[in-house]
Amino acid sequence: MAHMDKSKLIEATAEKAASAESGRPMRTEDIERVVDTLFGTVERPGTIAEALARGESVVLGSFGGFDHADGTAAFRPGKALTEYLRGASG
Repeated sequence: MAHMDKSKLIEATAEKAASAESGRPMRTEDIERVVDTLFGTVERPGTIAEALARGESVVLGSFGGFDHADGTAAFRPGKALTEYLRGASG
């Protein structure tokens, strides 16, 4: 099974943003800053980790969300993601 690492994710996101209806390209450096800010780095936690540490859930619409229990973070896929994956694999 193939995987997408962080650099591939950033490149794919930049390409997708450039081909979107607005056609406005985004610099890979800006996308990397956003990814690092959301998910964190070795040096500092991201905004998702900080919210979980405060006891908050992080909900990303129908994509899914993150919860924190017993010292562990868990991702719960949402309806849109689940339906997309079912259709993509069929």
